[in-house]
Amino acid sequence: MENTNLQDYSHKRFNILTGEWVLVSPHRAKRPWQGQNEEISKEIRPAYDEKCYLCATNTRINGEVNPDYKDVFVFTNDFAALQNNSPKFNVNDGLLKAESETGICKVICFSPDHSKSLADMAVNDIDKVVKTWQKEYTILGSKENINNVQIFENKGAVMGCSNPHPHGQIWSQSTLPNEVAKKDTQQRNYYAENKSSLLGDYLKQELSSKERIIFENDDFVVLIPFWAVWPFEAMIAPKKQYKDITQLSDSESLAYAEAISVLTKTYDALFECSFPYSSGIHQAPTNGQENKHWHFHMSFYPPLLRSATVKKFMVGYEMFGTPQRDITAEQAAKRLRDLV
Repeated sequence: MENTNLQDYSHKRFNILTGEWVLVSPHRAKRPWQGQNEEISKEIRPAYDEKCYLCATNTRINGEVNPDYKDVFVFTNDFAALQNNSPKFNVNDGLLKAESETGICKVICFSPDHSKSLADMAVNDIDKVVKTWQKEYTILGSKENINNVQIFENKGAVMGCSNPHPHGQIWSQSTLPNEVAKKDTQQRNYYAENKSSLLGDYLKQELSSKERIIFENDDFVVLIPFWAVWPFEAMIAPKKQYKDITQLSDSESLAYAEAISVLTKTYDALFECSFPYSSGIHQAPTNGQENKHWHFHMSFYPPLLRSATVKKFMVGYEMFGTPQRDITAEQAAKRLRDLV
């Protein structure tokens, strides 16, 4: 049953996956907006752009020529944030501490069609992306110096995306990044105490209440997490406890692709624009451990708040205190659910 206090009064919500809190201020959603308005891109992109570094047959900045690919294309990032040949070193100078970090970064083009996003692609074509994620997770994760594989996408200029061609990235590295380390600890501790999946038990509660569910099929759930930070933040998670995406069967992979398709299409329908977001898959580290406490999930963090032109900024209190949101998770879920 919906708790009306959560819809009317300021309160904190606990993120079970990170162990952190978010401040929710539902009464502030009524305040007038006199801040910055983002420009809506009305550009109609062609299926092929001769100036795009990611389009098929074009030459990239390093001189390499892309193949005439027909579906998904993966290559090593020409401007990788992590170096695989970095020497091993560490710095311990009083309170100054540093250590070397190595890794491999890749770019994954979802489609040769420059005009599309995941929301425009057929479910079968998204499934090809999912299967490529599975393949890359396996290849990169099998390397001795790779202990985490982070798959993500930045969509839209407002999210810092420098190229509109439909693509994502994969950063694999020797240590666990901050967000993965927090989720690893929380899930490990819960599993040790309860002998069950933290996220799996949470999903059972969500599926029972239905308050924050946007969409579900036989294998996956799309929902607004109770502790969501971004206005229309969403999560896609398998109903069964799978520690990583390689455990999905062919039919489950297709169901995952359907969930991605439904969510991204619904996002675009919300404010009638190509909805920007950052998305990422959190799954078990590739550190050779059993990791039976892990339950993989994909999170979407879109910045839009009230319309296609009004963005949620993480500034002020969010920078110096804790994340804060106005619209509640339940209100956001209803708005998206009504569009499915």
